[in-house]
Amino acid sequence: MGGPPTVGVEEEFVLLDPRTGVAVPAAPSVLGVLDDEPGVVPEFLRFQLETLTGVCRSLAEVRADLTRLRRRVSEAAAGEGCLAVATAVPPFGAAPVVTADVRYQRLAARFPALVAGAGTCACHVHVGIPSRAAGVRALAGLRPWLGVLLALSANSPYVDGLDSGWASARYPLWSRWPTARPPAAWRDVAEYDAAVGEAIRSGAAPDARSVYFYARLSPRHPTVEVRIADVCLDVGDAVVLAGLVRALVVTALGEGAPAVRPPDSVIARSLRTAARHGLAGPGLDVVTGSPAPGEKLVADLLAYVRPALLATGDLDEVQRGCCAIGSRGGGAGRQRALRAASKTPAAFAARLAAVTRGTDDESLEVAR
Repeated sequence: MGGPPTVGVEEEFVLLDPRTGVAVPAAPSVLGVLDDEPGVVPEFLRFQLETLTGVCRSLAEVRADLTRLRRRVSEAAAGEGCLAVATAVPPFGAAPVVTADVRYQRLAARFPALVAGAGTCACHVHVGIPSRAAGVRALAGLRPWLGVLLALSANSPYVDGLDSGWASARYPLWSRWPTARPPAAWRDVAEYDAAVGEAIRSGAAPDARSVYFYARLSPRHPTVEVRIADVCLDVGDAVVLAGLVRALVVTALGEGAPAVRPPDSVIARSLRTAARHGLAGPGLDVVTGSPAPGEKLVADLLAYVRPALLATGDLDEVQRGCCAIGSRGGGAGRQRALRAASKTPAAFAARLAAVTRGTDDESLEVAR
């Protein structure tokens, strides 16, 4: 079938106690309420849930699926006495109880020191590809732009009730995993498979699904899977992310060699800078290696993928969405504003839950 590549989105959520804001291991009971919904599944820790859209051909389909799934999860969580919140780190801490799944239990046994910080939540975007060889080319084209995608999605400023000083506190926590790193500039599928195989043979990952490259070929689907982003507080931000990732894949597959080929060290610096500041401070231009305002980096990305966004019909929506993210300071800026407006952890958690499910947030009246 012709037309733009398909796109799908996976979102991870935390379940919070509405009185304290602390994450609670209520996923099994919430999943029990949602046993008729194949688009909601367990995650690594029992205070987390993951939602999966269908295979979508338009951003309108992505938005509709994300909205429906967030509302279903929010309603089920409320029925079980908790709040479903799209934040990439539980803002007031949690007890890390591992989900009773054989794969997750093996992962915890392999890396016990990482379990305490493992309850981070991401937004994974899948884009359909014609072949694994095409996917490796797409990964090479994505590499320079991972920092901008992280800056746009950064949504985890609070850890254990305190402002961490990071826009994405998830990034340094997640990066402790041995295979959590940018994709290399692999020349072909054989090199990619060799890298995955070496990670498994060396003990850095128990299986291909646990090889946590920031962008990878999906081990289960015929897609490129971009995993760098924090889960987005707002559905609209997640839709923008999906549109940008699809446009990056389309652009990469339309090129011969990648137009920009920065070294690994520059990509690593751009990611750390993006995680620290989000869009609120200086980013790193991977072409020049020099600091640059976040708004310029977003503008450069939009210019780079403009032909692809025109081809997919997503240009206007993605441009408007990027402007909206910038004006609010991204998810991290929005969280800080909501925290400042909240007298108690309970009020803050309620406001986060309201944005997550798509109701009015800033004007929410919570008498605490």
